[in-house]
Amino acid sequence: MDLQIRNFIPPFGLIDLLDVLIVALVLYKLYDMIKDTRAVTLLKGLLVVLVMALVSNWLHLNVLYWLMGKTLTVVAVALPVVFQPELRRALEHIGRGRFFSKSKRLNDEEMSQLFKDLTKTAVALSKTRTGALIVVERETGLNDYAESGIRIDGVVSTELLLNCFVVNTPLHDGALIIRGNRILAAGCLLPLTERSGLDKELGTRHRAAIGLTEQTDAIVIVVSEETGVISLALGGRLERRLDSSSLQSRLEELFAPKAQGLSDYINRRNGRQ
Repeated sequence: MDLQIRNFIPPFGLIDLLDVLIVALVLYKLYDMIKDTRAVTLLKGLLVVLVMALVSNWLHLNVLYWLMGKTLTVVAVALPVVFQPELRRALEHIGRGRFFSKSKRLNDEEMSQLFKDLTKTAVALSKTRTGALIVVERETGLNDYAESGIRIDGVVSTELLLNCFVVNTPLHDGALIIRGNRILAAGCLLPLTERSGLDKELGTRHRAAIGLTEQTDAIVIVVSEETGVISLALGGRLERRLDSSSLQSRLEELFAPKAQGLSDYINRRNGRQ
């Protein structure tokens, strides 16, 4: 009996253990490279399709299994196109020999200071009617958009934020992206919303803010160059005419550890309208 078991189970030595560890490390690094991009959401969808294919095969649901198989075939062909930015970034990382870096969550004091800096900046820009587009990253990574701008990687402060939006400078017209308490990049390009029927007085900045929040869970602070009005975009919706206290309270609510999340917040807002 023991001999049969030994014949059934192949030997597992140090080389096999090393092989498994190397594969695990490679997979972990690949995940780390794409975890701050939209590719993670696409991979989750691919995983769902794969699980459905396995379950349908196990339950002998032939039609569903055939459909999932065809879907996986199409996805396999489309993957190089869909993940082109991520594949290019992965090859660049391998070529440069760069290892992944860890990001840390902000504590309460750091979050409070971030909200104060964002609020003070928005109010100061509003008074001078200086247009601004400030993106605060949440769960969905924004590396794809950050690559379209100029990397900064500086700690957030009111002075640095204001300096990024000085008129007639290279960073003024684009969006500024914040991750944690650091400015990831400035002068970034954002996707414009394709929604029709928006207020005609909404300019390109507002449409870009709505467009980004339609595709990600980011929060975008917009300061109008024409009117100085402060707006907050989230979930594809735009809250306008915020003042200092209302803007800071919105940020605290959306980033509070015990908050119910962006989707619940939007549902509550929709229920009140």
